[in-house]
Amino acid sequence: MKNVLFVCSQNRLRSPTAEQVFSKRGDIEVASAGTNHDADTPLTSELVAWADIIFVMEKAHSAKLRKKFKASLKKARIICLDIPDDYEFMDPVLVRLLEARVPRYLG
Repeated sequence: MKNVLFVCSQNRLRSPTAEQVFSKRGDIEVASAGTNHDADTPLTSELVAWADIIFVMEKAHSAKLRKKFKASLKKARIICLDIPDDYEFMDPVLVRLLEARVPRYLG
């Protein structure tokens, strides 16, 4: 089973939506976190080390992740989804974007 982590800035809209959308799959474990220190669930080295695949919403998240958690990034593959912070939680357009971009990386 793969461990999949979704990352955005605040862990309030995009990454929790992704976590909810993909939590229904039986072949992966999912979690979400935010790169900002005041995120609802802040990104930790433990979460980074746990993940096999990390989906970031923007390139800036990837840069923060690589800079702050370099030591924990031993196995995880980082994939940028290029989804801007333009959506509300469970926005149908956001859900469709996630469903179009994520599955190809999950096998």
